[in-house]
Amino acid sequence: MDLNFNKNEDHNKLFLSVLKQRFAKVKLGGGEKRIEKLHAEGKMTARERIDYLLDAKAKCIEIGAFVGDGMYAEHGGCPSGGVVVKIGYIQGKQCIVVANDATVKAGAWFPITAKKNLRAQEIAMENRLPIIYLVDSAGVYLPMQDEIFPDKEHFGRIFRNNAQMSSMGITQIAAVMGSCVAGGAYLPIMSDEAMIVDKTGSIFLAGSYLVKAAIGENIDNETLGGATTHCEISGVTDYKAKDDKDALERIKSIVAKIGDYDKAGFNRVKSEKPALNEQDIYGIIPKARTEQYDMLEIIKRLVDNSEMDMYKEDYGKSIITCYARIDGWAVGIVANQRIVSKTKKGEIQFGGVIYSDSADKATRFIANCNQKKIPLVFVQDVTGFMVGSKSEHGGIIKDGAKMVNAVANSVVPKFTVIVGNSYGAGNYAMCGKAYDPRLIFAWPSAELAVMGGTQAAKVLAQIEASSLKAKGEVIDEDKEKELFDKIKARYDEQVSPYYAASRLWTDAIIDPLDTRTWISMGIEAANHSPIEKKFNLGVIQV
Repeated sequence: MDLNFNKNEDHNKLFLSVLKQRFAKVKLGGGEKRIEKLHAEGKMTARERIDYLLDAKAKCIEIGAFVGDGMYAEHGGCPSGGVVVKIGYIQGKQCIVVANDATVKAGAWFPITAKKNLRAQEIAMENRLPIIYLVDSAGVYLPMQDEIFPDKEHFGRIFRNNAQMSSMGITQIAAVMGSCVAGGAYLPIMSDEAMIVDKTGSIFLAGSYLVKAAIGENIDNETLGGATTHCEISGVTDYKAKDDKDALERIKSIVAKIGDYDKAGFNRVKSEKPALNEQDIYGIIPKARTEQYDMLEIIKRLVDNSEMDMYKEDYGKSIITCYARIDGWAVGIVANQRIVSKTKKGEIQFGGVIYSDSADKATRFIANCNQKKIPLVFVQDVTGFMVGSKSEHGGIIKDGAKMVNAVANSVVPKFTVIVGNSYGAGNYAMCGKAYDPRLIFAWPSAELAVMGGTQAAKVLAQIEASSLKAKGEVIDEDKEKELFDKIKARYDEQVSPYYAASRLWTDAIIDPLDTRTWISMGIEAANHSPIEKKFNLGVIQV
């Protein structure tokens, strides 16, 4: 291997080390003292509950581990959004599990908590996956109630989704393993089956203090809404469990009896590992964001036997389109190519930029995959569409619109991997979050923004300098550099993959070597939901 490969490898493995350190901190939720307090109450943590529920040694993926990262500092923070979400297997059946983390503000809901719960339900609805709720929550975080209560994508949407999933025949099982209060009480009761843990679980619209204040009744919480009350008197819950493990065993037993599902019928054969060393990815992804590399070498280390069938290989070279298999699943791959190349007319095409011919090629390929019922995988390292008079006169807006149209109207499941840059309209055309990928995840080397940090900082610094000059201030070279450095630092924080993950613009930041697992489990989930719509591009400018 050359020296540049080794430098890249060191750089990307340092990124990976940071990822592991940050994840280890996130896994502690509200901290070790709060975990100890939970254990003293005879309760398991959210992560312990999920680990006990999911099949041992089976693969699983976590959605939104970094949600809330760096947010709500004035409120003490909200690690993982105060809720843990994983897709895994229970008794061999693929499910999604949602567990409130009671170590984070007693499991109270922040605005980002609602967004993450809605994302979990969206995944369940899109893929018709059984969803398990492990409830232990104090309800809405009152100091921020105005940002979580009344709007369309706020707290109430959870119960609307409960009702819709029920009508769709999607299995929902809830276990009340701690507090379940006020509006949150509807979630387990709108599930198909609900259980409650004796002595630690409670369900009520208003707790004993509020009941006293509202109607003057003296009553304790256990009598008001404990397990005995709801299993023997109200009939609100279906099962009483003696402790957390007993409740989780009951869920396993119920899931084990669920019948088979109608399949979408995506093609799968026996899985083969990539023929080339997957570890090489760390040395291929460049340290410098502007440096060239061959995206084909990345793809070869992601696909079965490192084999692919290229589509229009010599046309529109700034985008790679090919058929391949990942863990046995047939996929169509649309990937940005980072090598500067020449067209047959001798024109230069810069890497990471989408040109008219590459947009046209991608549009045709996406249509082909839809016709053949082949899931799409978008591999992003894109700086945007080509600009300038030649591109504008050649109709780049029209050709870009065709590609965006094809992505938006695609009916096969889409999966997006952000390996490098994800800038501007390139993010949209390559199936960014706004275009409904079933899963979207980033490598630690990713950046998401309207444009690159250096370019954006230069523009913003020029604007600010002009504003200050207009006010009569003297702006010399040192002052201009100070302005640029200040704006660049702020912008760099915002383009970080952690900034995106904290706001759920992506579902996860992952080790590149886990990419095959994410795509395979994502297609397996999508296979639960037969395609009911036909692919139609609608009206496009030809």
